[in-house]
Amino acid sequence: MLRTGLATVLISLTPTLIPVAHAESAHLDRIERVSDHELTIYVYSAAMDRVIPQDVLIPDGGSAGRPIAYLLFGATLDDEDTVWQTKTDLLTFAPGTGITIVIPHGGGSTYYTDWQQDDPVLGRNKWKTFLTAELPPIIDAVLHPSGSNALVGLSMSGTSALALTEAAPDLYEAVGAFSSCPETSTPLGRSYVYLTTHVHGGGNVENMWGPIGSSAWTDNDPYLHAELLRGHTIYLSSGNGLPGRHDNLAEAGSADVLQNQIIEGGAIEAATGQCTLRLATRLAELGIPATYRPHQGTHSWGYWQDDLHDFWPIMAAAIGA
Repeated sequence: MLRTGLATVLISLTPTLIPVAHAESAHLDRIERVSDHELTIYVYSAAMDRVIPQDVLIPDGGSAGRPIAYLLFGATLDDEDTVWQTKTDLLTFAPGTGITIVIPHGGGSTYYTDWQQDDPVLGRNKWKTFLTAELPPIIDAVLHPSGSNALVGLSMSGTSALALTEAAPDLYEAVGAFSSCPETSTPLGRSYVYLTTHVHGGGNVENMWGPIGSSAWTDNDPYLHAELLRGHTIYLSSGNGLPGRHDNLAEAGSADVLQNQIIEGGAIEAATGQCTLRLATRLAELGIPATYRPHQGTHSWGYWQDDLHDFWPIMAAAIGA
C-alpha cells in the first residue's frame, strides 16, 4: 500500500501540474525518493535565494486528499536535522494515521521569522515568508492534499509555531508547542531568544528584530497577540524542570548526557514552564480553548515524544484525518 501511495505521488508530477517557474520566484527544484514512504522535496525560496529540502512522509494510501502536518526543528545544528525521525518513533506510527508530514530543513536558531538583516553566521533568513507564502502552494501542487494543515514545534520552534499561526491564521487549523517560551518581549522571553540565537546559534539577534526592546520584538510575541489564536486547536505542554520519568541513565545513554539533561535541560524547562503557563492562563482569560499539559521533566526528547503522541489524535481530529 505504501508503494502504491508513493508511486501515485511520483507519477502525478507532470509539467501540467507544476506551474512554470521564473528564476526569481519560489519553485519546485526537484524531488528525490528516499524509501517506500519517504520523499525529499527541494524547494527554491526566492526570499532566501537558496534551495531548501523538505523531508516528506507519505501516509498509507498516498497523500491525495490528506491533511498535512508541518513539523519544525528546534535550535538544532545542521547535522541534527533529522531529529524528529531519529529521536521519536514518527517513522513507525505516522504512516498509518492518514496525515502527510512535511519537515523543512534548516532554520535552527532563526526563530523561523523574517530577519531584518542578513547575518554573517546564520545567513539570510526569511522563514515566515517561506513557510506561509512560498512553500505551501508548492507542496499543495505536488501532493494534492485536503487543504487542512497543522503546525508543530518544540523548544525554539514552539514559539515560532504559535507566531506563524498568528501571522497566517487561515493557513493552519491546529498548532502544537512543546516546551517553548511563547514570549519575545518580556525579560525572560528576550533572554531565551538571546541564548537560542546568539549563544547557541552564533547569530546576532539585532539582525533579526533590531535592537532588543524595539517594536519587532513585540510584533513577534505570541503572548501579546494571543487573540489571533482564537478558532484554532491549540496544544501547549512543558515540564517544570525537575527530573522526571525520562531522566534516567537507560534513556540518556551516558552519565554525562544525563547530567547535562538534568542540569541544563532542567533549567531551560523550568523557564519554558513559566512561559507556557502564562500563555495558557492568558488564553483562558480570553476564553480561547486550549489543551494545556504541564508535567514533571526536563528539556529532552523523551517528553517530546510523549507530547507528539498526546497531541496527535487532537491534531488529527482538528484537520480531518
